[in-house]
Amino acid sequence: MVRGMTITITTSNVNGIRAARRKGIAAWAGANTPDVWCMQEVRAPQEEIDPIFAEFGAEYATAGKIGDQGELSAMNEVCRVKGRAGVGLLSDLPVIDRRYGLPGLDEDVDSGRWIEADVRTPQGYVITVACVYVHAGNSDDEIKMTQKYRFLDTMLIRLGQLRDEAASGGRQAVLCGDFNIAHTPLDIKNAKANEKHAGFLPEERAYVDRWLGEYEFVDVMRDLAGDIQGPYTWWSQRGRAFDNNVGWRLDYQFATPELAQTARGFVIDKAPSYDARWSDHAPLTITYDV
Repeated sequence: MVRGMTITITTSNVNGIRAARRKGIAAWAGANTPDVWCMQEVRAPQEEIDPIFAEFGAEYATAGKIGDQGELSAMNEVCRVKGRAGVGLLSDLPVIDRRYGLPGLDEDVDSGRWIEADVRTPQGYVITVACVYVHAGNSDDEIKMTQKYRFLDTMLIRLGQLRDEAASGGRQAVLCGDFNIAHTPLDIKNAKANEKHAGFLPEERAYVDRWLGEYEFVDVMRDLAGDIQGPYTWWSQRGRAFDNNVGWRLDYQFATPELAQTARGFVIDKAPSYDARWSDHAPLTITYDV
C-alpha cells in the first residue's frame, strides 16, 4: 500500500463503546480510518472491548487502510471503577512503546484515564501520543473537584517531561482527549451562565493557561481555527442543545511546538442530526505533515 506523508490523529469520547457500536461507530471507523485513534469513556470490560476493536480492524481492512493480514495496533486501560472512564488507542502505524497510567496516581478512580503510545510516522519520526480523559468534576461535590485537581496537578509533571524531551530534540508529543475544560469564552456557548460550573471554573481554565504558557504546548485546533466562536465538540443530551448548537469545546489536541507547526487542518465531525449521533461528543481529527 502506498501511504501519504500526512497522518491523521482523531480523538473521540465514545460515551460507552458498546452503546456507540449499536449506534453505528463501526461504519464511522470504516469511512474515516484515522492513523491514530484515541478514545475516551470506553466504559466496558476487556472481553467486550477486544471484539469491537477487531471489528474496527475489519473496517480498516475493507477500506484498504491495512492489508488482509494486517492488524491495528491496539491498547487500552479499563477503569477499576466499574462503568467509569476507560481509554483506548488504535493505530495503523507501528507502535514502538506503550505506557499505561499517569505516574503518581494509583487510586481506582484515576485509572483508565491516561495511556501513551510511541508511534513511528511514515517519514520515520517517532512521536508520543497520549490519550487522556480528565475527571469531569462537579462544582457541588468537593470530593469530585479534589479528584479533578489532583489529576490535573499530576498531569503537569508529565507535561514538563514531554516538553523537555521535545525541546531537547527528542520525541515530539501530542495529548489527545476529553479534558473536561472549556478554555475561554470562545469554547462555550453560554460563558456567563457557566462561570460557577465545573468545566468552566477560573481555577480549571488556569491549568490550560499553564499548558499553553509555561509548558509551551499548542492548542492545535484553536491555532488552526483562529479566534472564532467554537466550533464545539460536546452538546448536552438535555433539551435542544445539539439542534441549537449550544455546545462546549472539551476535546482537544495539545501538541509540542514543532509537531503543532506541521498541522495542516482539522475536522470536527458533528453528526448531521441528533438521532445520527453515536456519542454526545463529536470526533476531532487533525492532519499532521510528519
